[in-house]
Amino acid sequence: MLELTQEEKAILNSEFATTGDKTALSIVVKAAEMLGAKRLVKITSSHIDGCLYHGDSGVLFCENLAKNGAKAKVPTTTNVGALNFIKTNQAKLSSEKLQMAQRLMDAHINMGCTPSWTCAPYQIGARPKKGEQVAWGESNAVAFANTVLGARTNRYGDFLDIACAVSGRAPYYGLHCDKNRNAEILLDVTDLPGNVKGEDTFFPVLGSVIGRLAGDRVCAVSGINKIASEDQLKALCAAAASTGAVGLVHIIGITPEATNLPHVFGNERPREILSIDMDMMKGAFHKLSQTKQAGKIDCVALGSPHFSISECKKLLEVSEEKDFKVPVYVCTNRHTAQELKAQNIYSKLERLGVVFIIDTCVVVTPILPGSGGIMMTNSAKFAHYSAGNTGYRPIFGSLADCIKSAQNGHATLNYGPWK
Repeated sequence: MLELTQEEKAILNSEFATTGDKTALSIVVKAAEMLGAKRLVKITSSHIDGCLYHGDSGVLFCENLAKNGAKAKVPTTTNVGALNFIKTNQAKLSSEKLQMAQRLMDAHINMGCTPSWTCAPYQIGARPKKGEQVAWGESNAVAFANTVLGARTNRYGDFLDIACAVSGRAPYYGLHCDKNRNAEILLDVTDLPGNVKGEDTFFPVLGSVIGRLAGDRVCAVSGINKIASEDQLKALCAAAASTGAVGLVHIIGITPEATNLPHVFGNERPREILSIDMDMMKGAFHKLSQTKQAGKIDCVALGSPHFSISECKKLLEVSEEKDFKVPVYVCTNRHTAQELKAQNIYSKLERLGVVFIIDTCVVVTPILPGSGGIMMTNSAKFAHYSAGNTGYRPIFGSLADCIKSAQNGHATLNYGPWK
C-alpha cells in the first residue's frame, strides 16, 4: 500500500496549495498506486516529453494546470515541440494545429519549464549525477540518463511527466529502485573484430541488436571500448530504446555503477549470456534499410537524437565543403544552433545545402516535402521510425555515406565489414 509523507498529505489537503499543485500530486499518487509503488521519491529534475502536440487534450490539460497555478518545483527541460519557433513555416500543419502546438509549448513555459526543445537535454547542461532521482521522458534521454550519467529514471510519458515536475516527486518503482537496476542479460561483444568496433555505424547497429535481444530488460554489455564518445553512446542508447524498450544498459567500465560484472548482476549469475557475433550485427545493419540500397535519394536526415556541435563540425569536415544535390536536414536545438553561428559553422553548412530544423525533428513533425520518398540517414532511430511517421523509406549508412550520397544525389555506400 502506498504511504505518503506528512508533507505530501498536507499538499493534497491544504487550502494554501494551488489547485494546479494538488492536481499534479494527485496524478502522481494515482500512478504510484496503479504501479504498486509503496512511496513517492523526491526528484531533482524533469524532462518533459508531453510538450509535443498530438491533439487538443494535451493542450487543454497543460493550460488548465498552468491556469490553476502549477509551477515546476525542479529544473525542468522540454523535449522537441511540433514547430520551429524561428521558422514556423517549416511545419506543414494547418493554422489551427500550429496555434494549438504553440499554445502547448507556451503552457509549459508558463509552468516554469526551460524552453530547451531538445531530445538531448544532456547536451545543453541537464546532466544529473550518479544516483540522482529524476523524472525524464523521451526514450533516448531516459536511456542516456540511466546508462551514461548514472541517474535514475523510468520512461515518463505525457501528463505524468509534467505532474512529476510540478509535484517534485515520482512513483518509487522500476529503475528508481536498487534491485530493479540489476542486469538480467549479458551481451558480450569482446569477440567482434576491432575494425568493426571502429566503424562509424558500430554503435547504432549494436544498439539495435541490444534493443531486439533485451526488449525491456536491463542488460549488461561487455567488450566496448572504454573511451567511447558521448555521441557514440547517444547513438547506442537511442537505437536500443527505439528498437526495443531499453531504459538501462550497463556498459562495463562506462556506466557509472557498472564497475564490474558481478556488481551489475547483484552478485548473482546472469539469467542469460549471449555472445554478439558478426551475423547478428550484419543482420541488424541491413534491417535498418527498408529499400534497395542503390539509386536516387530524395534527402538526407541527421540528428535523432539532436545533432551536437561536434557532430556538426564533423559533418562540415566530411563534406569537404562540396555542395549537396539533395537537402540535408540537420535536426538540432537552439542552443547548439547559436554556438554554431558563433563559430561560423552554421552559415557554411547552410551554403552547402543543409536545412537546419531547430526545436523539433523531421520524424515527429511533417516537414519533409510530399508524402514519401527515399531518405538516407546515419540514425538508427530515424531508420526505425521514418517509414511509419513520414512515408520516407530509409537507407542506413555512415555519416560519410550520407554526405557522399547527398553530393551525388544517389545512395553511395561503403559497406566495409557489413557486406
